[in-house]
Amino acid sequence: MHICCAPCFIAPYFNLKDKFDIFGFWFNHNIHPYTEYVKRLDSLNTFATEQNIKIIYKDEYNLEDFLRKAAFRESNRCRFCYYDRLNYTAIVAKKGNFDYFSSTLLYSKFQNHELMKEIGESVSKLNKVKFYYEDFRELWKKGIEQSKNHKMYRQQYCGCIYSEKDRYLKKVKHE
Repeated sequence: MHICCAPCFIAPYFNLKDKFDIFGFWFNHNIHPYTEYVKRLDSLNTFATEQNIKIIYKDEYNLEDFLRKAAFRESNRCRFCYYDRLNYTAIVAKKGNFDYFSSTLLYSKFQNHELMKEIGESVSKLNKVKFYYEDFRELWKKGIEQSKNHKMYRQQYCGCIYSEKDRYLKKVKHE
């Protein structure tokens, strides 16, 4: 399962752990700024250690690649983000002989689930590994409670520089 952050992973993990042998996959090349990337990674490492969860890391901070793809197409930036993360997760799942791949992005009520599902199914065919789709948004409140109980770092925006701007610029203008 691709993991964007520990707070988005906790509820899907507890929901699925009795059905599947879950391996986490960390690949978040577009988180901005780098200090945010590190906080999210540290929070995941703490939770994974506590729960004895196996994590595969593609610990690459490649913001420039994401920005090149999104430049002048900022309104479609999520498409590039979803594609990169889901495609690479499918590649790792195929190489590792996993039965399925999925993503914690499916937990967030702020993500475009239809687009993620479409991309997940597309990269599933391309990489010949099954995409596990489940709408984890029903676990939203439970996940928030669980992440607070585990004292996880809880970020305030999706992760990219554009989502950071969307989150905080509106707040600054209204203060």
